[in-house]
Amino acid sequence: MSTTLTSKGQVTIPKHIRDALHLKPGSGVEFSVDAAGSVVLKPATSSHPPARRDRFQAVRGSATVKWRTDELMQLLRGDA
Repeated sequence: MSTTLTSKGQVTIPKHIRDALHLKPGSGVEFSVDAAGSVVLKPATSSHPPARRDRFQAVRGSATVKWRTDELMQLLRGDA
């Protein structure tokens, strides 16, 4: 089976190989080259692959200001 390398150096791991190695989205993988020059792919040995959180998930729920609608409206209208 062959595949094409993208301009970013990426390839798609065929499904039957992902299934055989129990790889899921976000799984870590390790590459190595053996003495014969063959590439070896195996699941990463680290127990926790690095978690990737987007910038919104990183700050979600961290606001400390509690606004009440009436107070906010007064502030915005200059009624204070």
